[in-house]
Amino acid sequence: MKQVKQRAFSVLGNIAIVNFADGVKRKGHRSVYPQEGRVPLRGPKALSFGAKKKFAQKILRENKAIKTVLEKSGKFSGRLRKMRTKFLAGEKTKEVLYKENGCVFRFNIDTTYFSPRLAQERKEIAEKIKKDDEVLVMVAGVAPYSIVIARNSKCKRVYSNEINREANKYAKLNIELNHLKNKVELVNGDVKKLPEKLKEKCCATFVEVQKGCCPSEIRGRSARKIKGFPRFDVIVMPRPNLKDTFLKQAFMLSKKGTRIYYYGFCKMEEQNLMVEQIKEEARIAKKKIRIIGKKIAGETAPFKIRLRVDLVVQ
Repeated sequence: MKQVKQRAFSVLGNIAIVNFADGVKRKGHRSVYPQEGRVPLRGPKALSFGAKKKFAQKILRENKAIKTVLEKSGKFSGRLRKMRTKFLAGEKTKEVLYKENGCVFRFNIDTTYFSPRLAQERKEIAEKIKKDDEVLVMVAGVAPYSIVIARNSKCKRVYSNEINREANKYAKLNIELNHLKNKVELVNGDVKKLPEKLKEKCCATFVEVQKGCCPSEIRGRSARKIKGFPRFDVIVMPRPNLKDTFLKQAFMLSKKGTRIYYYGFCKMEEQNLMVEQIKEEARIAKKKIRIIGKKIAGETAPFKIRLRVDLVVQ
């Protein structure tokens, strides 16, 4: 076990997550190699729970900041992108306390999706937000983008949309933990119904409009006179790897000058195809757009990437 170092597991807040690779040990011989967050073992027999637990206890002894060790037992799956883990050692919890970009987050590893690898992306997007921008974050999860933007920019307000009820529970808690109740507003529900829901929310009563529950372009007007959907200065789309792009809804909530930061997934050689898909969806939505940049925002598998495409509506 001497060869196992910290790279044999990933750390998320106070929790270590071990991804034991397929492979095993043989009697009287054990070979452990830390490789991309995995602990492959050689031999004909599956690694026993006792051996895994022993490895987990070693992690706890050598890393005082880690309180819990879990084993990753499945990939992110389903529309809500949930991960499955098994408890190995330490405090019996799957709730994380995580800090980044001057913000703090709580969430459950199994019931919500969170990627610490996107910490730099969240910071970079926050730096692109201008003073008094009104921002919409679609598919926001436990609100990491929403909160980092609100904390690290001079935006006027951030609207945070998510369908997962458990994620929304933690998003509400995270907004409170970061003292941003006056700057981040949750809009729960299916992103496909978001335009109508935002319209209903902003048009519910004249009082709500006056209080600033919606973008400034419709504040101060009678609810009866409000037509169309609210429009945002910035739309951030950190969407999971799903078939739906949600660009139709984004274009419905955009106006001339709206900047959209869209995250998609493709093979390395298919970047231009994804850009063309975005242009085609804009054409269908009768929106003129200009691509202002693209960036590889991490690898998701060998030769597969998360691609961020920056565009502006003209």
